[in-house]
This record gives sequence, C-alpha cells and structure tokens, in this order.
Amino acid sequence: MSKTTTALKTAIAGLALVGASSAMAVPEQPAAWEKCAGVALAGKNDCGALDGKHGCAGQATVDNDPNEWVYTPKGTCDKIGGVVKKVKPAKA
Repeated sequence: MSKTTTALKTAIAGLALVGASSAMAVPEQPAAWEKCAGVALAGKNDCGALDGKHGCAGQATVDNDPNEWVYTPKGTCDKIGGVVKKVKPAKA
C-alpha cells in the first residue's frame, strides 16, 4: 500500500469520526415548553385544535390557523409570531 493511499484512508476515517461525533451532539433540553398557536403548518400540528374541531396531531388543514398549535421551547413562540396559550415544564 502506498503512502498516499494510507494517508487518504486515514483522512477519510478522521472525517467520518468528526461527522459521527457531530451527529451525536444533543441540544440542551428546554426548561419549559409553550403551546404556541397560529404557527402550525397544515398537517404538522401537535395534538387537538384549541376550538375542539379535532383531537389529534397532524390534522390541521391550513397553515397558521389560530386554533392549531405546536410546542416550542419557552421564549420561542413570540419570536416566530405565535400566541402562547399555555406553558408547561419539560420532563426531567
């Protein structure tokens, strides 16, 4: 095996390790979550509608319906233009 082939294999293995370690990084868990209304996309809502139109996730029919919501980390809802309906602590 030539020095060039060995160097190339070593470089590829190093890049694979860097990629694997980056993929394993887990973001810090939020201390609390907000029920953020008015920002859910069609089919991407979390749980039932605020007006009781349906009781399950993924049933929003239009984007940004004020009765559809998603959980966001506390402090995020206002930043993305939503309305906070409820705050709950994150599970430890």
